[in-house]
Amino acid sequence: MLIAIVEIPRATPKPDKEAAVARALGSAPLYRKVDGLIRKDFLNGEEGGGVYLFESREAAEAWFNDEWWGWIEERFGARPTLKFFDHYVTVDNVGGAVRVDGEPVKLDDASEAAE
Repeated sequence: MLIAIVEIPRATPKPDKEAAVARALGSAPLYRKVDGLIRKDFLNGEEGGGVYLFESREAAEAWFNDEWWGWIEERFGARPTLKFFDHYVTVDNVGGAVRVDGEPVKLDDASEAAE
């Protein structure tokens, strides 16, 4: 799996929670249709952006193509930064699981105590 982090410089102050949620909900349907995208988390800080979890680097590169760069620059009036990270292990405290490559693993008591 692959995590992509996008940061978009803002020309205006950080929006409040209500405005940020409204904007994210407005664009959320688009991301439901992205091939290979497992999850997108919207970010709201001094910069805007998102954290994307893709099934593969190929899926991420297919989304973050030349057209995407132009679309983002036109939409936000700024050039984003994009970083890719290989992703292997997830600790999911809500779901109560640790996963490697999306598959649950059982930790032995010694490894749990060491952390």
